[in-house]
Amino acid sequence: MTANAEAWAAEINKTGHVAVYGIEFDTGKATLKPEAEKVLAEVLTLLHGQPDWKMKIEGHTDSTGTKALNQTLSQQRADAVVAWLVKNGIAATRLTAVGLGDTRPIADNATDEGRARNRRVELVKQ
Repeated sequence: MTANAEAWAAEINKTGHVAVYGIEFDTGKATLKPEAEKVLAEVLTLLHGQPDWKMKIEGHTDSTGTKALNQTLSQQRADAVVAWLVKNGIAATRLTAVGLGDTRPIADNATDEGRARNRRVELVKQ
């Protein structure tokens, strides 16, 4: 789905959640890459446009690495997204960070394309 606050809002209103791609991190780390800023700015626009929404920020990984490492990494990445949003004006009380590791794949981890789809952040309306 396009990195667009309006499209995400429509999907969230329809299904309660949306997968967000383009929030990039350094490999094996929870450090946000500079190119993530554009997508995070759209998330910020979404949240400013829906001031009554509370969101769970879910971090997901592919199956590369151990389950324990993926769990920790996904939590740290979700925390990094929440920290960025709070730093940029969203109330911390509206956000919850949850790391789910590789427990909810949406594509085949046997392919590069599938692993890329599984590495994502999801916004879940609470």
